[in-house]
Amino acid sequence: MRRRGGSVQKWKSEEAKLIQNQIPKGSIIVCLDERGREWTSQELSKWIDTQRNRSVSHIAFILGGPDGLDEQLRKTAQRIWSLGKLTLPHELARLVVFEQLYRAGSLLNGHPYHRD
Repeated sequence: MRRRGGSVQKWKSEEAKLIQNQIPKGSIIVCLDERGREWTSQELSKWIDTQRNRSVSHIAFILGGPDGLDEQLRKTAQRIWSLGKLTLPHELARLVVFEQLYRAGSLLNGHPYHRD
């Protein structure tokens, strides 16, 4: 995305266009952003279950680049999810999201939660 020259806003705007082209029509959009709401694993699981019960077929979890997400893309989100105030490398943040989605799926399939 980044090239020599140009502004951070231009890079974020270009990235947003590429991301938007990949989102299936009718998706619920969840942007990951440090200014978002933190969820417990159980809260995420319950929220996903609610979407499933509403017959939502796609949820798009969007993680921006090193400069964050374009504000216009962020405004299209139905939810803003924060993984916390820590700064995480992109690859690690993706791993945390995948792990939490796996955990949510496990909870929804009746597997016991280690804290219950």
